[in-house]
Amino acid sequence: MMNIFLQTLRFKKFPIDEAIKRLREVQSKSEQEFDEFQTSMRWEIFKHHYNNNKNYKAWVDSKSEAPITSWEQIPVLTKKDLQKPVDERLTAGYTAKDVYMHNTSGSTGTPFFFAKDRFCHAMTWAMILDRNARHGIISGKSKQARFYGIPLGFIKNKMEKIKDLIANRVRFPIFDLSDAVLDKYFEVFKKHKFEYLNGYTSSLVLFANYLIRRGIVLKDVCPTLKVTFPTSEMCTEDDRKVLEKGFGIPVANEYGAAELDLIAFEDKDFDWILNEENLYIEIVDDNNRPVPNGQEGKVIITSLYNKAMPFVKYELGDVGTISTRKKGIYRILQSLTGRTNDVAILPGGKKSPGLTFYYISKKLLESGGFMKEFIIRQTSLSHFHYEYVADRDINDEEKAAVAKAMDTYLEPGLTCSFERKEVITRTKAGKLKHFQSAIK
Repeated sequence: MMNIFLQTLRFKKFPIDEAIKRLREVQSKSEQEFDEFQTSMRWEIFKHHYNNNKNYKAWVDSKSEAPITSWEQIPVLTKKDLQKPVDERLTAGYTAKDVYMHNTSGSTGTPFFFAKDRFCHAMTWAMILDRNARHGIISGKSKQARFYGIPLGFIKNKMEKIKDLIANRVRFPIFDLSDAVLDKYFEVFKKHKFEYLNGYTSSLVLFANYLIRRGIVLKDVCPTLKVTFPTSEMCTEDDRKVLEKGFGIPVANEYGAAELDLIAFEDKDFDWILNEENLYIEIVDDNNRPVPNGQEGKVIITSLYNKAMPFVKYELGDVGTISTRKKGIYRILQSLTGRTNDVAILPGGKKSPGLTFYYISKKLLESGGFMKEFIIRQTSLSHFHYEYVADRDINDEEKAAVAKAMDTYLEPGLTCSFERKEVITRTKAGKLKHFQSAIK
């Protein structure tokens, strides 16, 4: 049977076959060869951008003493440093027309547009294929139950449904996860041979709790299920227990960043295997100095293959620890202070995960790039308060657009307020928790 998903990547000129071959070559290296490979690749990508990206070179020179002779001298990048028009951040030889362009969901509170060259994006997919296969999942062939949002605009909605068809997945929209809706979702599992669930952690936990309340184990109804891949939000040990009880299958945590790659993925021993093939991952202290394995610090990542845009020593905003033990060439992510999202409870009884607010905030993201950071607080069942850092105040037209989006994606009759701030308080990990609820 033809894998339509892989054929689509090839049709869109992403060199997936070359990327898979490259990944296998890297994985076949000895530990010493692999260490030499990583050292060579990280210096090569730094020099590529330093020599070919005038804005990056100017930024590096302004932050460090030239010449740079050690890796530690290279300054650490943040999203704030990169919040400029995409055309100003592309490295020479690349234009917006010949790269993969996307934007982060804003789940961390910081809207961000980025670009990858085609081979880099293909390497990301090669990595996803590889890690999924370790759990018996063949991307594009294994049927996925996908708990995600979906655009409600006609064209974007149809485009997303075409993607679902190509990727062999059935989408379960997360805008309303009331019991009446989950009753319908449950019936779908009786009709399809799903092999895995994938989606926002909070959405999956809501569904699992619904099943537990009804005394149902999902695998008894859909015996082809193999594994659950929660994503986008931190999956705690309590969440894992709920998912395993409700679904009756193992949970494999993933950790990634859209602008980079898959960063870590749990294996069958529940060890978070780092993506050492595509990324160089460091843990540093508050002064950006490397810390020993086993010690907590900021997660800093270099994308080894992205030649279109510099992600060299890029600070994600997470705090993590790398284990003192290894598995072959791989280091293990021991702990992560990651992303959590509350659930919005609405007057009509709907329950919507925090990332639903991505589709609302997107109205702001696309209005000119003036916004730097934002969070949303639910202060009552019907009221949401936006706090934001921006170059200017949100105008009345933009406020109306947000209110209209709330009517569309949540329910009519909700109110919102806006407060522009100089700075927004972060968590211990340095993250902005995008959505916070005061409703208990």
